[in-house]
Amino acid sequence: MDSDNAAFPVLIPLLNPNEPEARVASLGVIAGQRVEKGDLLCTLETTKSVADVNAEADGYVVGLKIVEGQLVSAGEVFCFLADSPDWTPPVPEPPESGKQSLTQAQEPAAGVPEGLRITRPALALARQENLDLARLPLGPLVTEKMVRETMAIAGPTGQPAGEYDASALIIYGGGGHAKSLIDLVLLLGTYRIVGILDDGLAPTEAVMDVPVLGGGDALAEIFNRGIRLAANAVGGIGNILVRIRIFDRLARAGFTCPTLVHPSAFVEPSARLSAGTQILPQAYVGSEAQLGFGVIVNTGAVVSHDCILGDYVNVSPGALLAGSVQIERGVLIGMGATINLGVQVGANARIGNGATVKEDVPTNGIVRAGAVWPHIENK
Repeated sequence: MDSDNAAFPVLIPLLNPNEPEARVASLGVIAGQRVEKGDLLCTLETTKSVADVNAEADGYVVGLKIVEGQLVSAGEVFCFLADSPDWTPPVPEPPESGKQSLTQAQEPAAGVPEGLRITRPALALARQENLDLARLPLGPLVTEKMVRETMAIAGPTGQPAGEYDASALIIYGGGGHAKSLIDLVLLLGTYRIVGILDDGLAPTEAVMDVPVLGGGDALAEIFNRGIRLAANAVGGIGNILVRIRIFDRLARAGFTCPTLVHPSAFVEPSARLSAGTQILPQAYVGSEAQLGFGVIVNTGAVVSHDCILGDYVNVSPGALLAGSVQIERGVLIGMGATINLGVQVGANARIGNGATVKEDVPTNGIVRAGAVWPHIENK
């Protein structure tokens, strides 16, 4: 335990990106108990996994108010590990109204930039090596491996070679979606596009007068020029894994993907947009909708009230999602598709162009273009 602090919080981890809540299956400690590093504190379970939470240091269990069977949220304080059983935990601030973002893994610890999701071992390593936490990407959960890769780019002191430019942005991908993003960014006027990265284009080429700087192997050099922001222009409509790999590559190189909303789109003030989300022209995002990391809501698409979209979901132009639709991670929704009220679509499913979805679609399910789901044979 850090000698400068009397205690530190033990936070509920995110076990599944699509399930921000877990149930406390069992407690391994009681309030005031002395524990040693590695001792079991509790066991958590979700619909897909079970995990133990262990003490990361010696100390006394203070502020434990959670009971067995209780539902807890990722980032919630389970307890504090203190030097003394008499230590008094701080009074928590009132929670914000509305629902928690799908990608929020934990409340920020002291000195952690807002929006940074980082494991405690990764945070300890970053602090041990004096790595500037602002160099770590927002959105994906930062691991020890990602911290080490960022340190390798930055050098042993964690100091960048170039001065940080908060307005500079690169676009990864040089196809049609990149052209849409170029116009979007220019209209916003918030960022300055430095160039395009594309593994299939030569550095002598340009996309809408924006120069191509090279492929993914140029990320380290661009990072060291002080550029930290990137937009993923690989839509992944043919294979969502390609888009996910680009996000992973950007994150490991230390880049953050900002949220981009076209000026003609309308997003209700109660909606929650995560990092890397892209909302294109004339799209609508309704009240208390929650959009995960890297979601695309393309031109003219409608995401109605209370919809929940997991990470990397791609909603194509003109698609219509009724209220309270839940779309899990990596789903592709085709142009003009309609998904009815309250329907759930499982992870990595594909909804074809013009399809109508009336009931739940399973994980990896496929609804053909123009089809009505579920398909009922005529008798």
